Formats: sequence, structure tokens, C-alpha cells
Amino acid sequence: MSQSNAINGTGNRLIVDPVTRIEGHLKVEVELENDHVKNAWVSTQLYRGIEQILKGRPPEDAPLFTQRACGVCTNTHALTSIRAIENALDIEVPPLAGLMRNLILSGLVVHDHLVHYYHLHGLDWIDMAAATKADPGKAAAIVDKTSNRGGDPADLYIVRKRLNDFVGTGQLGFLENAYFLGGNEAYRFSPEENLIMSAHYLEGLRVQLKLARAMALFAGKNPHAQSMVVGGMTCYDSLKPEVVTHFRSLWEETKEFVENAMMPDIVMMAKRFPEAWKYGRTENFFDFSDFYDPSTGKDPYFRSGVLWGNDLDSAEKLDIDKIDEHVARSWYKGDDVLKPYDGVTDPKYTNYEDKEKYSWSKAPRYKTEAMETGPLARRAIAYARGESETKKMLDDVFAKTGMKSEHLFSTMGRTVSRVVETAMLTRRMKGWIDEVDERVKSGDDKIYRKWTMPDEAKGVGMCCVTRGGLSHWIRIKDKKIENFQMVVPSTWNLGPRCKEGKLSPAEQSLIGCPCPDPDRPVEILRTIHSFDPCIACSVHLVDNRKGTRQKFRVL
Repeated sequence: MSQSNAINGTGNRLIVDPVTRIEGHLKVEVELENDHVKNAWVSTQLYRGIEQILKGRPPEDAPLFTQRACGVCTNTHALTSIRAIENALDIEVPPLAGLMRNLILSGLVVHDHLVHYYHLHGLDWIDMAAATKADPGKAAAIVDKTSNRGGDPADLYIVRKRLNDFVGTGQLGFLENAYFLGGNEAYRFSPEENLIMSAHYLEGLRVQLKLARAMALFAGKNPHAQSMVVGGMTCYDSLKPEVVTHFRSLWEETKEFVENAMMPDIVMMAKRFPEAWKYGRTENFFDFSDFYDPSTGKDPYFRSGVLWGNDLDSAEKLDIDKIDEHVARSWYKGDDVLKPYDGVTDPKYTNYEDKEKYSWSKAPRYKTEAMETGPLARRAIAYARGESETKKMLDDVFAKTGMKSEHLFSTMGRTVSRVVETAMLTRRMKGWIDEVDERVKSGDDKIYRKWTMPDEAKGVGMCCVTRGGLSHWIRIKDKKIENFQMVVPSTWNLGPRCKEGKLSPAEQSLIGCPCPDPDRPVEILRTIHSFDPCIACSVHLVDNRKGTRQKFRVL
């Protein structure tokens, strides 16, 4: 829903609330001038208080609670909490357990990237209603030219008929894209391209289900992993060649879809919407290392780093001690700038219209600066380092679309980076599957290491997840959680201003963003959606009448 009205006679005020097709509750407010965004405020509208719930509990409870911060980012929070505790205890898990964790995490990232690209962000670009006018034969010819699977007019005809039947009911639902039935100039796919994208939207629903099944083979269930624990894994029933073979078959179907649907589709999208190369820019980027070689604990597939000022000629080493969290512009008490280990989550709600304190999200900063994290950050840092796989894949997209490397820092660049990363991870999964297969067939059953909880310790767990760098920070005292803080990607990306008034990456990305039609702010939504917001994670129940937390006793 959007609404607009004058601001002091100098511009137009536009509020989009709620932003749909995301996880959680997000409000975006902008000031418009000459059909462009002049100023922006991004506000998370949900408070959950997971950190406070954890205080006083045994540390090993943290993975069970944190993965319920969200119904999407489940396994990632479990794994990051586990890593925080393992870091505090200074223990390493057996290599086979590390491999299984790599497969669970990579499966989730690929799953979420796929769902975001087609089923959330995709509807910012795809006009499914327009696909009803497509020629299936012409659409199949496009597929023939762009992928190795070949286009089947009969399959595309069936998709078109399903869409026609749906439109014929008069209840368009998501086909209307919340704005129109045809005729919006911001949507410029041809009918045939819309049909191809619609077909892949529907096929993607089946593929993501297969990925969920694959994750459950080692995680125990999906969502909310049961077998990842402090010390390793407990999925002993999965140590069978037939289980690995099943996982491999599900992965192979996923890889075929990523290579022959997602990759050609992002090229088609980037060529069709060149204006999206030029807006949605942010300046600074960071992310963590992940997917370590389980045998050595070294050589991460994703390498941490920092990139300043869109400079693709250099990448700086990351120092996690330089991370702070601000609450001066958030609905929390005080305005102290604290390190995550010492973070405080003490709510103080003001009101919906407040411009000083206006979000439940905190404002993380690195060396006092707002930093974007996620697929764009990871690929840009890798590109700046000259990492061959990232550079080759991005350069190939640039050559096919006309994009240049500087266009990476944009709404479209963020989307391109996500799809390229999906293909990279899907390809890399083969090596981890092969190694698990070899170890299982050789009789390796070491997936858990015993440990003892110390009286006092602290640790941090870091993870490269779907939306960026995730970290959990724990302090242990008397064998209980004394403090726990989750600094999540959407807090980095979609937080508010900090104490010094510096805008968050999402707020930065909206400045200068075109908005020719405030009643249908497609460009604004494309930019916000390009971050793949997960607001449930970023703020982690509160009584909206009393402003107090509710306590429940389960009998």
C-alpha cells in the first residue's frame, strides 16, 4: 500500500507500508522532488526480543531459539549460534560434520536466492498477465538460443493456458502485481519473455521444494534443523550411501534449473531494464568468510573483506573488533554506541510518525560507516581481489548485457550478483557431496565431538548467509547465557540512521531513485526488494498497549 501527500509545500511525502513480498514488516518513507527520491527513512515495524529471551538459559539452547527468529533463515541462525558457542569453547567439529554443515548452509542459500529471484523480487519485473498474449513458439525459440535445455512450445502453451484460466476468473491476485492489469511502462518484458519468466516462476516452486528435502536429509527436518548441535552433527542415520545419492539427485535437478533457467533469465532481465543499472547505489561493503575446508579449517570458499567507495581495485581485510551498534535513532533506550558483546536490547517505543527514533532495527556500523552486506558485497569484494570464478562469471554477464563493472553497484547489480552467486554455490556443492560420499563409503562416522561447558567464556559465530554477513555474540557466566546479541544482514542493510545521522545502505540506495508514478512506486520497490529484506531476523513480542514484554507459563 502506498500513500502520498505534501511535505511543507516543498515536495511529496510517500509512504509504502507494508512493503510486501518480504519476510517481516517494513515501512519505507521517502520525500520526492522532481520525480526522484530526495530523502528516505526505512523503518522495521516488528519487535521480538530473542536476545532477552535467551538470558539465563543454557548456551546450548541458543540454536533452538535463534532459528525461530524467522521462518526463512532457520538453519543459518542455528549454525551461527552453534559457531558462537564453539568459538567460546575453542572446539572444532570433525571434518564430516563440517561437510554436512556446508551442504545444509549452501542448500539454504541457493534455496533462498532462487525463491527471492523468482517469487519475491521477480514480480517487480515479470508481468504474468501480459504473458497470456505470448506466442509459445516464439518463446520456445528464445529458450533455444539462451539455454542448453531447449524450449518446448507445448510446455509453454500449458503455462499460458493456466495463466489465461486464472485471469479469466477475474480474481488476479499476484498476477496483478498489486498495481495494474497491463499497461505499466515500468514492465518491459515482451509477452514471450514474460511467458518464459512465468514458466520458470512455476518450475522454481517445485525446485525449491526439492532443495528443502535435500537439506532435511542431513538437518533432520526443514525448516528448523534438529541435527546441528554444539560439537558437530547428530544425523547418524544419514551416514548411508543411499542418503548421499538421494541428496545428489536433488542437487542435480537444482543445478540444471540454475544453469538453464536462472542464469539465462538474469541476462534477459539485465538487458531489458538498463535504467536499473544506474539507481540503487550504496558506497561501502563487507562480509565474512565461510564454507571453510572442513579438513583444514582454512581456505574459505567465500572470503571476508571490506570494500570502500565502490572501489573495485582493492579490498581491505575485515577487523570484527571495529563493529559497533547504534540505537540513538531506534526504539531502544539511550543512545550509547556499544560493541555487540556488550549490546543492550531494551525497548522504548515512541510513535509511528517519529523521525528521530523510527525503527526497531539497530544501526550497525563498521569503522563508523554504514556497510552493505550480501551477495553484491561478496561478489564485489571477490571481483576487486581478482578471484577468477567471480570475475569470469560477472564479466560474462557484462559482455552479454552491455553492463560494465561500475554498474554492479545498483539495483540490477545487486540482483545479478545474487544469481551469479547461486550458480557458483550450486557448482561448488558437487565437491562437498563427493567428499561426503567418499567418507561415508569408507566407514567414517565421526560427526560429533564431546565438550564441557566452562563457567565463563565469550565467543562470536559468523556466517555468510543468504542476505549477507550474520554474526551472533555470546557471553557465558556460571554456565548460562549472560548476554546474547544477533547482528544480522538486514540490520546492516535496512537499519535506520546512526547517532551521527548517517543513512543505512537501504536509505542511501533510495536517494536519487526515480519515482515517476507515486501511486505505483515500482522503482522504489525494486530497489528495496533487491536487498531481499528479512525483517523478522533484523529486530528479533511486545504489548502494544503497555509497551511491556509478555510472560507466559506453559503447564
